[in-house]
Amino acid sequence: MMILVDTDILIDVSRNIEISINRLDLEEQKNQITISVITQMELIVGCRNKLELQHLNKFLSRYHISQINDHISSFTVELIKTYRLSHGLLIPDALIAATSMINNFPLLTKNQSDYRFIPEINLLPYP
Repeated sequence: MMILVDTDILIDVSRNIEISINRLDLEEQKNQITISVITQMELIVGCRNKLELQHLNKFLSRYHISQINDHISSFTVELIKTYRLSHGLLIPDALIAATSMINNFPLLTKNQSDYRFIPEINLLPYP
């Protein structure tokens, strides 16, 4: 099974936070891991120099990158229309949620509150 991993988990892994490392390792034993291209971009923006970018590229090479397509874009707009004013849904989170939902990938995230108000999303429990 394929699961989508949110940016926050990968940031924790890069910071050697054991609970996230262990959870990602556990998921990798049972599932194929994918990340949104939005997560890839968020992590690239966090790099402070070319060496960090090289390390990031090496780290991300072990994961599948889910790209944005027309269906994801259209669904993202609907999510923002529905949840921006009521729940403060942000564009990156809406894109990640849409990627999860359109592809039927369960989402692993620490930031459950960023997504739990979307009834159709399949959030994996964390920790």
